[in-house]
Amino acid sequence: MTGMLALFHRNIHLKKNAVIEPLHTYDLPQGSKVSLDEKVQIGTPQKRMKHPLRMIQTEDSEGNMLFLITNRFDLSADEIGEMYRSRWAIETFFKWMKQHIKIKSFYGTSENAVMNQVWIALIAFCLLIMIKQETGVKHKLLQIYRWLKVFLWNTYDVWFAKMNRQPSRTSTGRKKKVIH
Repeated sequence: MTGMLALFHRNIHLKKNAVIEPLHTYDLPQGSKVSLDEKVQIGTPQKRMKHPLRMIQTEDSEGNMLFLITNRFDLSADEIGEMYRSRWAIETFFKWMKQHIKIKSFYGTSENAVMNQVWIALIAFCLLIMIKQETGVKHKLLQIYRWLKVFLWNTYDVWFAKMNRQPSRTSTGRKKKVIH
């Protein structure tokens, strides 16, 4: 089994040699993205999990087969599969945010505080892209951002001159000495 994931209430990390005993196989609706929906018992008779779990085999958003383990019996298999795919899209978005708009942690814990911080960061990111496009500079967004922080209280002309200034020296890197 590849692509194991525990959903929602408990995290379960299964080893490749985990013993999974099917207890009941559920019927699947026509056209379902789910190829298997079973109630299972995990573990050997000597060392077994206390409660049965649900194992669903489905495809991720890229078409790869994966198994989801959950203790949610109140949802349909398709709902659980969709929740996983949605969750993965959210994880990908937050990874992008960490890399591009530098949100490492949230200052507040309420939904409103988190949303405000995300929106402010997205607006700042879009403004940096607009500055790069409007000025035509070739520097990376991170460099533009750093100069903005340094020259924040200077005039636009000072900042713009710094962005357009050519390097005063060029590096040729380490050169190998040619031995004749």
